[in-house]
Amino acid sequence: MKRKGLLLIATIAIASLALIYAQSLTWQASADKDEFYFGVSFGQQTAQEAKIEIDKVKDYTNFYLINSYDLVTNETALTEVCDYAAQANLKFVVYFDFISRIAYPWHQEWLDMAKERWDDKFLGVHLRDEIGGKQIDNANMTVIEAVDYSDAANQFINYIASSNSTIDAKSRGIPMFTSDYALYWWTYLAGYETVFVELGWNISSAQQIALCRGAANMQGKDWGAIIVWKYYNPPYLASAEEIYEDMVLAYRAGAKYVVVFNHPKYPDDNPYGILSDEHFEAMQRLWNYVKANPRGISGKVNGEVALVLPKDYGWGMRRTEHILQDRIWGLWDEDEKAPTILANMNELLSKHGLKLDIIFEDERFGYEGKYSQVYFWNSTIP
Repeated sequence: MKRKGLLLIATIAIASLALIYAQSLTWQASADKDEFYFGVSFGQQTAQEAKIEIDKVKDYTNFYLINSYDLVTNETALTEVCDYAAQANLKFVVYFDFISRIAYPWHQEWLDMAKERWDDKFLGVHLRDEIGGKQIDNANMTVIEAVDYSDAANQFINYIASSNSTIDAKSRGIPMFTSDYALYWWTYLAGYETVFVELGWNISSAQQIALCRGAANMQGKDWGAIIVWKYYNPPYLASAEEIYEDMVLAYRAGAKYVVVFNHPKYPDDNPYGILSDEHFEAMQRLWNYVKANPRGISGKVNGEVALVLPKDYGWGMRRTEHILQDRIWGLWDEDEKAPTILANMNELLSKHGLKLDIIFEDERFGYEGKYSQVYFWNSTIP
């Protein structure tokens, strides 16, 4: 009897160990599938400055955003920096304000060469910048006039989709990235595979994530976050602690990419642009946090609750002061729906935080079964 008991205990122990081992393999497989890219942008001028920055961050990043007009107008320098990033085992995206056919005809051959030369290290092109934000802020607008919201939306989408730069990227199968702070839904519809939501400017990060992630989730696209300006004057960026908190927030919310924005030198003797030692330390903290908290094991905060806004309602939802208010599509003052939308959004953000996605009515995308709770823009929030 005693021997049978020992055998039973041994059998249970072996079974338990086998279960733990199987679970560990499942967790590891889940963690491996969770792609996450973290890095810094390069906004300075020379290849040597880029190499200095890469050497600084290569041990605690795996991604590099080459965000420099000076480099993308200099074929030799751009290729040199991409080579250096690849040798540092960083995957990278290259910024183009436009893919030139005339002023810089080498752009075409360079893009043909990029995938073959750098293989999976070259992830795509960051094409244009803040095209949605500029629309609602009346700066380099793509839509000058429209008869209604849907007309504005269609013009916005067609302008991007039919541009030569978009056609040149799409014809080569090169993924398109951009950074923005508004109109994410229609930017994805225009053909972008990934949008980096800009976190900064003293705007609610949870709100911006809800808008960008909601659009990405509904349309089956990727999204990321880029930490940008907080101030218009030096030191420009938020404190290291604030940046760290935003990076963790984006990571927990499921961002595939988290990037820290950089810019030419400030102060003049800083070889790393506007990034201080404290900012780099915050980046190392994020890298260590990610390693200690893989989302495939520890979980992430998914969009479980949806706020559905009216079709083609292109409102930035950032400000309500009359003088600084966001105009709908940059063309119309806030309408009678705006106060209700803003109140319901703020109420749901306070109740659900990162679990909220903000989406739009669109017959092409069904939200049924995707969310445990769905509220319309004019719902009464319990």
